[in-house]
Amino acid sequence: MTEKTSHDSGDAAGAPVILSNEPGSFAWGVLAKRHPALIQQVRDAFPYGRQQHEALDALLDEITNGVIEPLAPGEHDRERWADWGQEHFGRSWYDVPFLWAESYFYRRLLGAVGYFGTGPWRGVDPFAPFKRAELRGEAVEEELRALDALASVPADERAAALLHASLWGNRADLGFRVSAGEPAAGDAAVSALVADDSALLWQLLPVGGSSTVAVVADNAGRELIPDLILIDHLIEQRHAEQVVLHLKPYPYYVSDAMTADVVDCLRRLIEAPGEASRIGGRLWKAMAAGSLEIRTHPFFCAPLPYEEMPEGLRREFESATLTILKGDLNYRRLVGDQLWDATAPFADLTAYFPRGVAALRTLKSDVIVGLEQGTLDALERSGAAAWRTSGTHALIQVRR
Repeated sequence: MTEKTSHDSGDAAGAPVILSNEPGSFAWGVLAKRHPALIQQVRDAFPYGRQQHEALDALLDEITNGVIEPLAPGEHDRERWADWGQEHFGRSWYDVPFLWAESYFYRRLLGAVGYFGTGPWRGVDPFAPFKRAELRGEAVEEELRALDALASVPADERAAALLHASLWGNRADLGFRVSAGEPAAGDAAVSALVADDSALLWQLLPVGGSSTVAVVADNAGRELIPDLILIDHLIEQRHAEQVVLHLKPYPYYVSDAMTADVVDCLRRLIEAPGEASRIGGRLWKAMAAGSLEIRTHPFFCAPLPYEEMPEGLRREFESATLTILKGDLNYRRLVGDQLWDATAPFADLTAYFPRGVAALRTLKSDVIVGLEQGTLDALERSGAAAWRTSGTHALIQVRR
């Protein structure tokens, strides 16, 4: 399941890099079950032609029975992936780093459906139907209605609720209800936190402090809406003078957010009644005024840890008072997709990151650091064997 590596910011021996070759492991399940199922879902979502169906068949056969093949000659990013994958081509998908295998799978899936080609499917997001279906759901309607009650509570309580909403993503209603008179839901959200540095996060963003906040988005749809609502709060309550929202340049990991997804979410907010519409309108104007800016970078779709970020992106993060990294994939890239000791200090493993950094993440993979020993012991005793991967626990970790 693992191979040894080193980490400049970690202990001298490093920690094993996660592979996918242990049957029954979380990583193995993603490659053996989730990826084949996703190929079928994408196939069913669009009326693709014979060329796309044949390419999807070939990709399914390769990930199931074959070895990793390089991109075809003429692909726009062939040289980049040749550099990233020179040690992995010709090997089983299960025997290379899990992070690399996942990332390359999504690149190959886009190639199979013609996303980067010159034909009629160029630029058509194969995951768009899944993202948009979430926005039309009753759950989103209910969560947006909850904003009306939240608007009248004190700013510090509202801030805590919106931070939890952004943290939990598709369980965002837990966060909204923290300040809406439903303590049971709030208690559930708090007790599931395995680390909570939220007090430090707010200390780093004092009201009127002329701060710039970078937010590196994770998922679109129902999870992006609470991120945008939190961004509105940061600007409206003067915790930030400017927020820069970093997005993926092309479809990635099914639901990752791109510019089109931000536009869809803003329209969904504006079309809603009450406070949700007012928030959407403010965000729309904030983009025109420059207090909210969206950016993207090819590195956000790279199979590499943030420690290897290019200098230009490093300078962008260095200019921010605080960078907030959303979601599980960003966390894996932030600390390294390795089997660290769960009590390894978060601050040590992120020491390379320019200026302050915060991770808001529900636990959906094996990687975790920065836990107190007592917390880890309690989790291990709880009998919930999948607490690392089930999405039932979350963390807010911050390094100055």
